[in-house]
Amino acid sequence: MIMKKIGLTGWIIVAMFAGVVTGLIIHFNASQNRIAGFSSGISLLTEIFLRLIKMIIAPLVFSTLVVGIAKLGDIKAVGRIGGKTLLWFVSMSLVSLLFGMVMMNILKLGENLHLPLPEASAKTALEQNTISFKNFIEHVFPESIIQAMAGNQILQIVAFSVFFGIATAAVGEQGKIITRALDATAHVVLKMTGYVMKLAPVAAYAAIAAIVAIKGPELLYTYGKFIISFYAGILCLWFFLILIASLFIGKRALTLLSRVKDAVLLAFSTASSESAFPQLISELEQFGCPNKIVSFVLPLGYSFNLDGSMLYMTFASLFIAQAYGIHMTFAQQLSMLLVLMLTSKGIAGVPRASLVVIAGTLSMFNIPQQGLLLLLGIDQVLDMARSATNVVGNSLATAVVSKMERAI
Repeated sequence: MIMKKIGLTGWIIVAMFAGVVTGLIIHFNASQNRIAGFSSGISLLTEIFLRLIKMIIAPLVFSTLVVGIAKLGDIKAVGRIGGKTLLWFVSMSLVSLLFGMVMMNILKLGENLHLPLPEASAKTALEQNTISFKNFIEHVFPESIIQAMAGNQILQIVAFSVFFGIATAAVGEQGKIITRALDATAHVVLKMTGYVMKLAPVAAYAAIAAIVAIKGPELLYTYGKFIISFYAGILCLWFFLILIASLFIGKRALTLLSRVKDAVLLAFSTASSESAFPQLISELEQFGCPNKIVSFVLPLGYSFNLDGSMLYMTFASLFIAQAYGIHMTFAQQLSMLLVLMLTSKGIAGVPRASLVVIAGTLSMFNIPQQGLLLLLGIDQVLDMARSATNVVGNSLATAVVSKMERAI
């Protein structure tokens, strides 16, 4: 009875506060070895939860997207909705990137560091992946759908599902058999999601306790100015996203946020927007977005519409440039913004994706990649805000596209 009264949101908040308290107690009363052991051990709970969520994502994306496209009925409808969706994604990505650029030019958070330029031979210890437009295009099309599902490569699963859904709609009566089977599969997977979500407060507790035990109050004062400024930027970005979305769906934008608050909190506490994906589908449908649009827009959003990550990329890139005393003209900053826009698409499944993209972009503008080491210690804390913002952005995008289609 008490569980139902508090609700999932309440339990996640309670778990987060409990995690902070537990982490601080361990930090001040245990040796470094015991802290490391505690953090490693308790992180297992978060890892199990995330693995259960990731286990669900591939079959859920495939089944819902194929059913959604099959219900759309023709390629023209897919193209129309896809065009509107991508237009919204590109526009909001530009808003997020520009907002990060404007904030860093006003705050100039890195200028007080006065770091000396490192030697050319110095290394960052980050994996140097070459990210280019060619790599991105190649990444869209899977060599094997089994391999794509095994690696949770959402963009590749989406590409296969679009082709499969169009073909399913084209074969007529026989296709309806597959559509009904996959529709039933989606409902079964969503039922599984309900079981997994019962572990969300435990995962949130473990994730917060692990990082606070290692970092302690350092999180609050060593990088306090950067963290506070970034979180303030995130809240302002939420305001802009809601304001723009309200031009299409009116006051229902706030109603939508109220509905998806559990998913946002879960993404925040686990620093993973993937953890909120299954629940987000259910909440958006209950809000009034049709299944065929939710199942089409949301998976695409997880590859193309990462508003929180966009803000962070310009925030971090300009912070590092300022820290080394490297002045960038307005034209150079715009060029960096466009590079980040192109190279960030479709790599949501890459570990530390934002850092990899930033590393590649910094080298293009002769900014030392070693500056990323300044942010590695607090990347988990920053990732929590990025993940929550990605969930908010994709929720609003789905509602807006539904409204554009007059289907909400």
